[in-house]
Amino acid sequence: MTHTFLWYLPNTIEPGHRGDDTVAGYGTLDHSVDLARTAERHGWEGALIGTGWGRPDTFTVATAIAARTSTFRPLTAIRPGYWQPAHFASAAATLDHLSGGRLLVNIVSGRDDLAAYGDVEGDQAQRYARTREFMLLTRRLWTEENVTYAGEHFQVTGSTVVPRPYARGPRLYFGGASAAAERVAATEADVQLFWGEPLDGIAERVDRLRGLARDLDRDLPPLEFGLRITTLVRDTTEQAWHDAEAKVAELARRNGTDLLRRSAVGQQRLLDLADRGDVLDTCLYTAPGRHGGGGAGTTWLVGSADDVAAALQRYADLGISHFVLSDTPYLRETARVGDALIGRLRSPAGLSESAPLG
Repeated sequence: MTHTFLWYLPNTIEPGHRGDDTVAGYGTLDHSVDLARTAERHGWEGALIGTGWGRPDTFTVATAIAARTSTFRPLTAIRPGYWQPAHFASAAATLDHLSGGRLLVNIVSGRDDLAAYGDVEGDQAQRYARTREFMLLTRRLWTEENVTYAGEHFQVTGSTVVPRPYARGPRLYFGGASAAAERVAATEADVQLFWGEPLDGIAERVDRLRGLARDLDRDLPPLEFGLRITTLVRDTTEQAWHDAEAKVAELARRNGTDLLRRSAVGQQRLLDLADRGDVLDTCLYTAPGRHGGGGAGTTWLVGSADDVAAALQRYADLGISHFVLSDTPYLRETARVGDALIGRLRSPAGLSESAPLG
């Protein structure tokens, strides 16, 4: 099985994202390109670039970075509703064509400031039904000519995308833990992304999604799976836990105890993990979620390079083949984590089905 290793690029105007220390030049193209080129030099294939209203337009940022890098693959987060499918299919095919097939796409259906850009949102069923149509129609526009489609949410007539993307088009990553989201992933996604849950939760979800793909007559290649998580790696286990606890103490000092219950099913699953203990499996740290950590910052894998590589191996044994990792400060950790982990994971004893767990 081929494994993909991606990092994360912050896409905000204000510095300090998740404790990042860059201030001078933050938010400039030079800074973003420096992060991307650092990722290239230290073994990463590319990086996730986040989206949300009130942040720089993700597709514009990804295009600018692609123009100034040579191998970097932007995993570009986009939202149905912000984009119409034909408009997005054309923009993405163009960037994929111009970059030599480097574009990856992360479809996001979570909440946003929709009214600020003229979008509306129904209930969860409506939101994911629209997302499914968006993915289905985008893929048809990449692979067919003179597409006519009349769905509940989107319509096109005689639509042909020029230029064509590489192969069948960029791979579509997708997240979501609700039943409605999992049905979309099972039928339309190339890669289902998970947050940093324990091994038993990931195993349960992989099995369920594979069963859904069979039951719903998926007509794409088999669904693949990815893990989006923070990785705090140091030279020794002791130093890693010392630094992790210090960072959580600083989160607690700034934020107090985060008692906010989140409406997103996947985020709530992460927050609930703290009830099972501060450390799950071998080195999955749940305490950050109690003090303001959200998304990929809710749980961390903590330890030496061997500790974290062994933990990632265990996820790979469950079927995870895409890893989207991060830690802050971004520039320093892009290099540190890349140097510490990717060589280990790509070695003959690394992420293979027969590899030892360490």
